[in-house]
Amino acid sequence: MATQDNEPEQRVVAVVLIALITLIVGGVLGLGVFSARGNKPATAPAAAPAAVVISATDASVVVENGVVKFYFATGKADLAPGALVALAEAITAAKGGARLALSGFHDATGDPAFNAELAKQRAFAVRDALTGAGVAESSLELKKPEVTTGTGANAEARRVEVVIVR
Repeated sequence: MATQDNEPEQRVVAVVLIALITLIVGGVLGLGVFSARGNKPATAPAAAPAAVVISATDASVVVENGVVKFYFATGKADLAPGALVALAEAITAAKGGARLALSGFHDATGDPAFNAELAKQRAFAVRDALTGAGVAESSLELKKPEVTTGTGANAEARRVEVVIVR
């Protein structure tokens, strides 16, 4: 009689064990298939990045090929909203021992001395955001402001770039 009372409990334990073994085997097989595809899940091809529109009146920030580019409104050194989000990878790298190079640029219009000073102030604004996020100032390298001349718009020239130096 005692063996008949334990029979339902044994069935429950057996079902739970079978379900657990099935889950483990399925997980291992799924991981093997995922790894065999180079850790790339089957997805639709990535869409091409949208064109970056840079305004002369608004600050913006863009990350392109690992380079964080801060664009500034004419005559201003105010950072765009989302600056720390855009700098997340650079902040992590700097805290891990990498150096960050900050380069200020300006356009060729107006007084060159004023533009160079404004480019420096913009680089200082980015530097201050990085140090405020816990990056040691010794991890930062400020490069001399550079004039950007070329076929691009003046709004594109008013920028600071942050590059991770490994």
